[in-house]
Amino acid sequence: MIRKSLLFFLISSLSLNAQKENGLNKQINKIYLEALTQGKSYDWLDHLTNQIGGRLSGSLNLKRAIKWAKEELEALPLDSVWLQSVMVPKWVRGTFEYANIESSPGNTINVNICALGGSIATPSVGIRANVVEVKHIDDLIKLGKEKIKDKIVFFNRPMQAELVNTFEAYAGGVDQRYSGAAEAAKYGAVAVIVRSLNFRLDDYPHTGVMSYGDLPIKKRIPAAAISTNHAELLSSMIALNPKLRFFIKQNCKNYPDVISHNVIAQIKGEVSPEKIILVGAHIDSWDLGDGAHDDGAGVVQSMEVLRLMSLKDFQPKNTIRVVLFANEENGLKGANTYSKSVKKDKEQHLLAIESDTGGFTPRGFSFDTKEKYLNKILSWKPYFEPYLIHLFERNGSGADVNLLKGDAMVLAGLKTDSQRYFIHHHSEMDTFDQINKRELELGAATMATLVYLTDQLGLE
Repeated sequence: MIRKSLLFFLISSLSLNAQKENGLNKQINKIYLEALTQGKSYDWLDHLTNQIGGRLSGSLNLKRAIKWAKEELEALPLDSVWLQSVMVPKWVRGTFEYANIESSPGNTINVNICALGGSIATPSVGIRANVVEVKHIDDLIKLGKEKIKDKIVFFNRPMQAELVNTFEAYAGGVDQRYSGAAEAAKYGAVAVIVRSLNFRLDDYPHTGVMSYGDLPIKKRIPAAAISTNHAELLSSMIALNPKLRFFIKQNCKNYPDVISHNVIAQIKGEVSPEKIILVGAHIDSWDLGDGAHDDGAGVVQSMEVLRLMSLKDFQPKNTIRVVLFANEENGLKGANTYSKSVKKDKEQHLLAIESDTGGFTPRGFSFDTKEKYLNKILSWKPYFEPYLIHLFERNGSGADVNLLKGDAMVLAGLKTDSQRYFIHHHSEMDTFDQINKRELELGAATMATLVYLTDQLGLE
């Protein structure tokens, strides 16, 4: 009799588990079906990029984007939508930059450059000086002040092509952009030119944030990026004529910080409303393109996740929250403000996931969490396998949600096929016409699936 009862119990348990698995798979299928056939992310991105455009921190366009996002979220059946005030940097590019290479008096070749975010302007007449080429910041020490003083330092270190992980290659080259001007100024340089962080050889310069550190204002020097094609040209011309001169003119300007906002919206959980699952992206962008991949795609995907979770078929147990962060590109002020509010209010975050790797084909997720939570999430891979999206790894998350480390059980980043990402990143190539609708929608559905599984199955 005991054996029969035990057998019945085992069969019943297996049947219930099978029913639960079947139910989860059906709901996940509904998520993908809705996102791929009735999704709003592509149309939202069309408006954000083509009707508003680049959203530089502190700009009128960012203000317009924040207003638009709030209104769109308010139109969804959510429980609450609000703005969180943030003080952000305001840097203005001014008129577009001009540069040329002077091989001999009167003989010049125009080259494509763009000011780095946060750079000071040149004098109104520009700067013309000899050039010293280096590969690494450490090269400045070897050259010394005698060989650098009154010259333009040209940082010409390419991204490492042998690295398949493009973000690893980016991390290996970004120091010259971020700190190059501050370091070169210590040796008496009058300006810096930095090779654009781009695998492809093309004519588009890529901007990005730079910092002077604690360098006094009077010692700061202008900084600009040069396109990869023209970096190659400049390097080859220096090899032939070390005495050539380079001309740069830009009139960008830094202003005092101004008020901006994070956009926050949520669906309140029915069972554990105090527990939060966060989906985030940054609503600001650089100004050269329209910020479609970086990070318009993440913005509309995050909004789409909340829309999908608000459909009548889904009744979240926990609170599902979207945060569109202000000022990721040049300060992380939005993320800092949000993380401080989380600590102040003692909010409990189960999962915080960020989309900031472009609107390309999703491949999986990167997780920053404890072993026990990671093991639980790894057991969910079969749910993603039918969609060919099951690359799960332990690594970083995203710049904004990373500030929640210690306050969230799991930090995650959507991983996309990023081989083309740095063609567009921070350049005028980052435009809506470079977005693939289906890839964008797959990314939204994939994030929504992770949110759904976390909500329904928990992490413990």
